[in-house]
Amino acid sequence: MGSDSLHQLVLAQLDDDQAQEVVSIPLEGKSSVADHMVIASGRSTRQVASMAQKLAEQIKKAGFGHARIEGLPAADWVLIDAGDVVVHLFRPEVRTFYNLERMWSFEGGEPQQGRA
Repeated sequence: MGSDSLHQLVLAQLDDDQAQEVVSIPLEGKSSVADHMVIASGRSTRQVASMAQKLAEQIKKAGFGHARIEGLPAADWVLIDAGDVVVHLFRPEVRTFYNLERMWSFEGGEPQQGRA
């Protein structure tokens, strides 16, 4: 099971949880942080927290190990570090403020909307 399998699992789980504006940014060969960065929004702090917890559970259940979660108490911006895939879950206004898509998009390549 490689990073592509983990990436597909993340995208499928976010789709199941009705995440909004899911963007996947390929990082392989561009950053040592991870192979994929996925950014998505939830409608409320409650939905963001729920999506993060479910995603971490599914990652572990699928045999990818323990995903580290940061920012869960406030749930304005939650980071899930699953190793080869890093997931950022935001409330919409917080996502707009930080604009990670712009920061992490690379010349010659646009972030991919939805499933890769």
